[in-house]
Amino acid sequence: MIGAAWGGAWVSDRIDLKLTTTSSPVGLELTDLLGLALRRNPRRVQLLVSTVLGKHVPTDPRVVYGAGRLLGMLVADRLAGSEASERETGGQLLRAALGGSATAATELVELGRNMAEFAGDPPIVLGYAETATALGHAVADVLSAGYLHSTRRPVLTAQPVGRFEEEHSHASSHLLLPENPAFFSGSSPLVLVDDEFSTGSTLLNTITSLQAEFPRRRYLVAALVDLRSDADRERMNRFAAELDIQIDVVSLVAGTFDVPEGSAEAGRRLVETAGSVDPASAPATLQAPAELRRVETHWPAGVPDGARHGVSPQTSQAIRCAAAQVAAETAPQLSGTDVLVLGFEELMYAPLQIALSLTSLSAGAVDVRFSSTSRSPVLAVDEPGYAIRTGLAFGSHDDPADGAGVRYAYNIAGRRFSDIVLVIDDVADTPELAAANGLLDKLRANCANLILVVLPSYRPALRPPLRSPEFGSYSAAEVGWLLTDLSDVALEAPTEEREEAIQAGGAHYAESLPIEYQPSQEYQRLFADALATSAERIAHGVGLVTELVLDARGRDVVLVSLARAGTPVGVLMRRWAEAAHDVELPHFAVSIVRGRGIDSVALRYLVSRFGAERLIFVDGWTGKGAITRELSDAVALANREFAAGRLSPELAVLADTGGCTEFYGTRDDFLIPSACLNSTVSGLVSRTVLNDLIGPGQFHGAKFYRELAGSDVSNLFLDAISARFAGVAERVEAEWRPLRDSDRRPTWAGWEAVEKISAEYGIGSVNLVKPGVGETTRVLLRRVPWRILMRPDAAPGLGHITHLAQSRGVEIEFVDELAFSCVGLIHPQFTRGAIGADGTAVER
Repeated sequence: MIGAAWGGAWVSDRIDLKLTTTSSPVGLELTDLLGLALRRNPRRVQLLVSTVLGKHVPTDPRVVYGAGRLLGMLVADRLAGSEASERETGGQLLRAALGGSATAATELVELGRNMAEFAGDPPIVLGYAETATALGHAVADVLSAGYLHSTRRPVLTAQPVGRFEEEHSHASSHLLLPENPAFFSGSSPLVLVDDEFSTGSTLLNTITSLQAEFPRRRYLVAALVDLRSDADRERMNRFAAELDIQIDVVSLVAGTFDVPEGSAEAGRRLVETAGSVDPASAPATLQAPAELRRVETHWPAGVPDGARHGVSPQTSQAIRCAAAQVAAETAPQLSGTDVLVLGFEELMYAPLQIALSLTSLSAGAVDVRFSSTSRSPVLAVDEPGYAIRTGLAFGSHDDPADGAGVRYAYNIAGRRFSDIVLVIDDVADTPELAAANGLLDKLRANCANLILVVLPSYRPALRPPLRSPEFGSYSAAEVGWLLTDLSDVALEAPTEEREEAIQAGGAHYAESLPIEYQPSQEYQRLFADALATSAERIAHGVGLVTELVLDARGRDVVLVSLARAGTPVGVLMRRWAEAAHDVELPHFAVSIVRGRGIDSVALRYLVSRFGAERLIFVDGWTGKGAITRELSDAVALANREFAAGRLSPELAVLADTGGCTEFYGTRDDFLIPSACLNSTVSGLVSRTVLNDLIGPGQFHGAKFYRELAGSDVSNLFLDAISARFAGVAERVEAEWRPLRDSDRRPTWAGWEAVEKISAEYGIGSVNLVKPGVGETTRVLLRRVPWRILMRPDAAPGLGHITHLAQSRGVEIEFVDELAFSCVGLIHPQFTRGAIGADGTAVER
C-alpha cells in the first residue's frame, strides 16, 4: 500500500539497486507500482514485483483490472493522436486504490467505458505470457480490439504462426497460436502489452518474428513501467528505421533501474545466504487443513477460457458474462470474508473476472484478492520491505513433458484466508494436482475453505480431412486426405522450366506441378500387362508388410500414408487387415516434402485425434532413403514440439529396395504398376504442393483432377490386387513370422550405391540420382532425364521404362552389376539452352 514500508527496500539496501522515476502521464512513481525481490534465475537475479498485476502479490481485483484499463486509455490516446481520456483522474484513482480506498478502486474499473470509437483500422493486441495475459486483455477491452496472448503451452490442434524468445525469463520460449491463421494479417496497428520493459529485447524479437510473416507499418508497445536505458531506446529507434516501421511506446511510469556492476553476483550470493529461505519452507500453520469443495460450474460451450487462440471483442464480453455466472455459482460456497481467487499461470483473465464479480456480488462485505501461480523461482524472505514474503512450491500438474518441474504461489502462506478459490483449466486437472505436496495440498494448509473451479480449456477445432467424392476417387472410407484443395489454381509448368528453376536454386520442386502425362494407348497396354503380371506378387508383399505392422504395433494402429505413392499401399494394407482379421484400420494421407519435412499441421491433427503411439507411416517403396531420412528428422522435430517423444519414424513399405526400414513386403526392386502413371492411378490426386498459397495452419496442398475421371484406373489397380489376397493368404501366413524373426535391420545399401553412381558419373548430388523402378519412372514422367541405367536381366520386365525413354530420346545404358533394376539420372548442369531438338538434355 501507499504509505506502507516500500516493498523493495530490503533488496535495495543490500545490493544498491535504485529505481528513479523520470516521467509519468498519470502522476505515479515507480515505487508506487513496483517492489523488489530476488530470483533463483542465473539470467537475471533481480525481480521487479508489480503491486498492480495480480501475479505474485494478492491484490484487489479492481486495482488489477483498473490499472490495465488505465494503460489501455493511454494506448487509445496515442493511437488517436490526442489526450482526451481521463488519464489524470485515473492516476489519482489508482493511487487512492493502492492506499486502500474501495470507492476509488470501484471507480477505477469504470474508466474509459464510454470512449469514442477509433477512426480507421481497429488495432489488434498481443499480450505476453505469463504475467501480462490479463493485462493485455484489459487493454484490448478498452480498445474493443481483437486480442491474443503468447503461450508456453503447445496445443496439438493449433499450429504456431510465430515464435520468439524472452532471453531473461525463467521459461523463455513463446508461441503464437491463433485459431485463425490470419489473426495478424492486415495493416491495422499491433499493440504489444507487457508488464514491464527492461531492455526491449523481447519486443524486438516479437516484431522480427511477426514482421517476416505479417508485415505492417505501425506498432505500439505498452507496459505498466518502462525501464529502458537511453541505449535501449536508441536501439529500438534504429530497429524501427531499418524496418521502415513506426514503433510508439506508452507506459504508466517511465524511469531507470540502476544495477551497478557486481550487483548480479551480490544478488546471487544473497540468494544463497539469506537465511536459506526457500519457497517450499513457508510458515507452518497449526489449523486443520481445509476441506476441498469442487464447484460444478456451467461455463458455456464454445466460450474460450482465455485468449491463447485469439478472441474478438464479442468473445471477450462472453468470457466476462461466463465469469459472472461462475462467480454467482461460487459465492454461496464461501465461508468467510477474506477470499483469494487464485489463477493458474497464463490463465489470469477469467479468474480475474470471477474475482471482480465476487467483489461486486458482496457489495463490499467480502475482501476479495486476486493472484496467480507462477513458473518463476523466487527467494522468499519474511521481512518488511521485501516484496515476496512467503512462497509455496508444488509439482507441475499441467505439463507431462515437464517431469519433476516445480511451480510456485507467493504471498499466500501464513495469511490463512477464509477461502481460496483456485481456478484452473481441465488440462491442469490431473492426479498431480491432488498429489501429496501438490498445489491442493499446499493451499488446504492456508485457508479454512478451499474451492476448486475447473474451466474447460478451449481447443481450436480440428480441420476435417478431404474425402471422396469431393476430393479424390478412392472410397471415402478407405482414406482421408489431410490436404488443402488447390484444384482451382493453375500450378502446372513445363518440365524444362521447372527443371531449370529447381537446379538453379530459384524454386523448390514442391512449389509447382509437372504437366500431367497423358499415356498413349500403347503405354496403357504396358500398364495393364504389368498389373496382370505383378498383381499376385504385390498382394503377397502387402500381406507380409501388413502382418509385420499388426504384430509389432497392434490392431489399433493408424496408417499414415505419404501422399501420393504411399496412398494406394495404405489402402491395400487397410483392405488386407479387414479381409484377414476383420479389422478396419483408420487411414490418412499426408504430405512430405524433401528438404522441408512432413506436414506438421497434419501431424498435429493425427496426434491430437489418435495419440502419437498409434501412428505408423506408409510409403510405396524406398530408393536411396532420402524420404526415410526426411521423415526421421521431421518426427524428431515434431516430438520436440508437441508429441513428447512418442511419435515413431518407423516406415512400412511394399518394396524396401534401398534397405532403409524393418517393415517391408520385399526388398526386391521390381515394377509396381502404380509407378507407371501419375494421378490416374493415385485417386486422381496430384503430387503435393508447398508454396506461398499454403498459409499458417493449413495442410500442404494438392489438386483433384476431376477432368481425368475417364482415364482413372485407381480403383481398378486396387481391385486387381485385392482379388489376389485369398490366393496368397496361405503363403503369407507361412512366411510372415520367419520374416519377422529374420535380420531386418536397415542396411542403407541404396544410399551407398547412389553415392557410388553419383561419383562415377560426375553428378555431384545424390538428389539427381533416382534409383529403382519407381523413381526412374518418376524421372521420365516429371523431370528432364539425362540417361537411364538398366541391369540387363531386369530389362524384360521394364517395358514401360524402355517405352518412355525411347519416346523422349533418352539413352539407356546397360550396367551388369547395377544394385537396382534401373536408375534414372538427371543432368547436373541442365538449362533450357542445353535441350536438344528431341527435347532431351544435352551435355555441356
